[in-house]
Amino acid sequence: MSYGKIALILCVAGCATARAAPASDPSGALAMRAAFNALTLPDAPGRYASGSGVPGPDYWQNRADYTIHARIDTATHVLSGEEILTYTNNSPDSLDELWVQLDQNIYRSGARADFVNPSRHANTTDGAVIESVSVVRDGRDIAIQPRISDTRMQLALPDGMLLRHGEKIRLRIRWHHTVPGPWGGRTSVTPVRDGDIYEIAQWYPRMSVYDFRRGWDTLPYLGQEFYLDYGDFDYTVTVPWNFTVVGSGALLNPADVLTPTERARLAQAARSDSTVQIRTADDVANPASHLAHDGEKTWHFRMENTRDVSFVASPVFVWDAARINLPAISPAPGMAPVPRLAMSVYPREGAGAQAWDRSTEYVKHAIEYFSQQWFTYPWPNAINVGGHGAGMEYPGIVFDGWQDRDDKLFWITTHELGHDWFPMIVGSNERRSAFMDEGFNTFIDAYASQHFNHGEYAPKRDSEFAPKTGRPADDIIPLLTDPQAPPLMTPSELVSEKYRHPVSYFKSAYGLVLLREQILGPDRFDPAFRRYIQAWAYRHPAPSDFFRFMESETGEDLGWFWRGWYFENWWPDYAITSLSYVHNDARQGVQVGLRSKGRLMLPVTLRLDYTDGTHADQVIPTESWHMGDRITIGLPGGRSVVRATLDPDHVLPEPDRSDNSRKMR
Repeated sequence: MSYGKIALILCVAGCATARAAPASDPSGALAMRAAFNALTLPDAPGRYASGSGVPGPDYWQNRADYTIHARIDTATHVLSGEEILTYTNNSPDSLDELWVQLDQNIYRSGARADFVNPSRHANTTDGAVIESVSVVRDGRDIAIQPRISDTRMQLALPDGMLLRHGEKIRLRIRWHHTVPGPWGGRTSVTPVRDGDIYEIAQWYPRMSVYDFRRGWDTLPYLGQEFYLDYGDFDYTVTVPWNFTVVGSGALLNPADVLTPTERARLAQAARSDSTVQIRTADDVANPASHLAHDGEKTWHFRMENTRDVSFVASPVFVWDAARINLPAISPAPGMAPVPRLAMSVYPREGAGAQAWDRSTEYVKHAIEYFSQQWFTYPWPNAINVGGHGAGMEYPGIVFDGWQDRDDKLFWITTHELGHDWFPMIVGSNERRSAFMDEGFNTFIDAYASQHFNHGEYAPKRDSEFAPKTGRPADDIIPLLTDPQAPPLMTPSELVSEKYRHPVSYFKSAYGLVLLREQILGPDRFDPAFRRYIQAWAYRHPAPSDFFRFMESETGEDLGWFWRGWYFENWWPDYAITSLSYVHNDARQGVQVGLRSKGRLMLPVTLRLDYTDGTHADQVIPTESWHMGDRITIGLPGGRSVVRATLDPDHVLPEPDRSDNSRKMR
């Protein structure tokens, strides 16, 4: 059940086959040349992204800051808002138009997403209704007539207006949309016993990214993931008096919305490693537990240096919290430092000793572990929401299911919070390269499962894909050998639902496990991966940047691995072809003939078992196969050999292991 220091359970569909060198290449030299030839990566290095995989000396990215005022009309389920979007052009180009994302238009009848994933969108709405758009300049608004196409809004700047390098523009956008019902997607209003839960995500018009790779990145939103620039968010949410709101960032006006009891309990939580109840199950049923008893309340939040914000609002919430053991931060200039809190909100029916009562414990562990292991968590709070169960992540807040419990609740909580590192901190383009988002995160949260409470929930499994053998090296083989399976470098939205988890999540994660534990070793991989996160924090790396960075930082030419694992679905397949003593004398040494029948030459361990019950291991490095697919290994003599075995610990994904062992004759 284990793989080195980590067990990562993979499960995919298909059948295994073997590949041999063609008859016209009896030595395998041509096949090896194809595997080891120099790899040309998709993005060439330059002044914006260097050959070492770090941002280049002229790297730039634009910035989007938001001030948003929103209100929920609970009678109609309509969320309305006005935002001031301040966009800074750091590019060398002058812009005469801007592009804005309208994700809510995915719910319109006839949206492109309906044709791509019709099962995802059982309910329809009018989408994002844009009431007005204007440029705010010199104290006046200059109206813009938007051009809306599916989930994109194009804004041509007024005649004569250009947004030049280093300049800012302020847009005022007024909008509203109906919050969809509990259809199982990214945003919803869900009824439970005590009322409705509003999970509000992708809720405001958001700037598209303009970058040096392709200019405006205007892929239509089809229901998967995102690509966003960074900035500061100041937002308010107006809701009925008996609602509790938790959201990304720090709550700036607790005295206006929380009772003295709630504020005292939050202060207690900030000093406690154990979970403290902020709103109890009894409070949910008690109107007197609220600060006001009629009308509305406005909750005010701020989050800095983030690519997005989300929130949840409801009258049904049990709310608990505990401190995160990280230094306090200031959410805004001139404000006192605020404590870091792990928090959970959920309906009363979600409570239970192995259910949401433990959620904050899981949140606290995830944030502290990932911070210690990889990169310090930068934001004030980390929140787990027990709601409809979208299993979806946003900066500082994740939406999970109130019915989740036991190992499933731990795994989903840890996975979704892991997304705060990928892609919320390391802002890869998950719209195009999902493996840098889902796979990198699955990799780090599998290690978190091993770390939590002495492995209470290890090894990590995914409830949608039950394990077959319990060995990741075996469970990945059907995917590698499935001729229909797309490689990791396939654009995200061309990967069908059948292969989305097996490829984007688990093949990507297992590739990093192989890189860490079989190719580089943790002593080289870990500092390099930490430095990659540091170098690209709050920036936009592409796959080529990651590949170049890991090579440069670890001192290894890994083109053969990138080609075989990421650009192709290749696998290793080794055989022992002969085993003998030198001159038939055990004292003179042992000779072992080996052959590589596969196209991915991972380092492989050769073990000799001796008649005295001991054994000796020799790692056969990848470079051994540069000149052909057959080699002979000479090993010291002295003891009598019982057998030789390749990959004795079963850590490599080999389809055919029938010829991995040979007895001495």
